[in-house]
Amino acid sequence: MPEPAHSAQTLTTLDARPPCLATIEALPAGERTVVTCRGEFDVGAQELQPELYAVLDHSATGVDLDLDEVRFCDCGGLNVLLSLRREALDQGKTVTVRAYSPTVGRLLELTGARELFVTEHSARPEGPGAPAAGPVPGPVPGPRGPAPVVEEQPGPVDVDQELRLEVDQLRRAMRTRPAIDVARGIVMASFGLSAEDAWTVLVTASQNTNTKLHELAQELMGAIHGAAVPEQVQQQMASAVAKVREQGQDQQGPDQQAPPPPAA
Repeated sequence: MPEPAHSAQTLTTLDARPPCLATIEALPAGERTVVTCRGEFDVGAQELQPELYAVLDHSATGVDLDLDEVRFCDCGGLNVLLSLRREALDQGKTVTVRAYSPTVGRLLELTGARELFVTEHSARPEGPGAPAAGPVPGPVPGPRGPAPVVEEQPGPVDVDQELRLEVDQLRRAMRTRPAIDVARGIVMASFGLSAEDAWTVLVTASQNTNTKLHELAQELMGAIHGAAVPEQVQQQMASAVAKVREQGQDQQGPDQQAPPPPAA
């Protein structure tokens, strides 16, 4: 039976912490546990850490994360996942990501953290047509053919190297997160967008201009102090804003109309 999902926490006047807008549901699957995550994974998702650690403790070999229903994720949410992975390494277990939404995929790609959650277990194809796990056989010898070729198996994972890479990723995330959060606020205020739509605009402009997300954020922050934003960035930002507004109008339907953007 799946474990009960974690309910979203409400923010009270006595608790200044950000609310948790995410839920998890754990389902044992043999020696591993599949954890389905839903909602928004931001800094408020830190409230889920004790529950995630408990799920990890009860699993034999580790946890497989299903992030397909996570509609928003920032560096705060990524740090929660990285913390769970670090705890798993301390226990000799693994944490993999078996599925993720486009929003999570973009974050993993931009931060370079995707490789940290991909292992032989998570990368192996599944389904009725998937090949069986195990080494790939070499050529079959004939009556006078050569001896079978046995492929060399990959060596053990260098845990120290993985930990160093994870530390580098965490340091980079903590250095760039403030600028990215400020830039998202600028986009929200300038175009009257939600936090999720503003994040989509930033990521889309970053990809289309081949600019690192934190570098794009610095350019937008510089514009507040009078610095010029490259024309290509301006065009891609305008295009991304128009796209998310169009998608929002399509979801609202013909009888609803989005409010006009605030005056510049």
